[in-house]
Amino acid sequence: MEDSVDRHLARWRGKAPYDELVEGVVTRMQMLVKHLHQTKAAALAEVGMQDFEFETLHRLVAHSGGATPSALAAELLLSPAGMTGRLDTLERSGLIRRVRSTDDRRRVDVELTDRGRELWTEAMEIRAEVESGMISALSLEDRVTLDGLLKQLLHNVESPH
Repeated sequence: MEDSVDRHLARWRGKAPYDELVEGVVTRMQMLVKHLHQTKAAALAEVGMQDFEFETLHRLVAHSGGATPSALAAELLLSPAGMTGRLDTLERSGLIRRVRSTDDRRRVDVELTDRGRELWTEAMEIRAEVESGMISALSLEDRVTLDGLLKQLLHNVESPH
């Protein structure tokens, strides 16, 4: 069973100084990530949402539907001005609302609207279907093995050496 990475490796065999097995593993991971990005974009387009909208709604869902703009900005690695612009767009679209905190009237909280949750759920369902389809090529045992191997790799790069 040949894939695009096999062809890539054959083109470069003997021309570049690298370990072919390492190149194969890394390039396949890159290709799968690229595929996931494309399928995520297609899922969002299907529900009429952009990536920045989804990511903001996703964070709000993780915070049980509400968070402060500064908390969202920190998680999304945005400046306060960038977060304000994003929230303005989402509010105009009816996906979020800003409300004054009942504890501190100076603080504004961001809440997910019913429409925002519906749209986020639609996108998540499409993404889950695509991701499950991709993984369905593997048996349950292979999925468990792959998950463990990827966890080892991630632990290796995340751990201070």
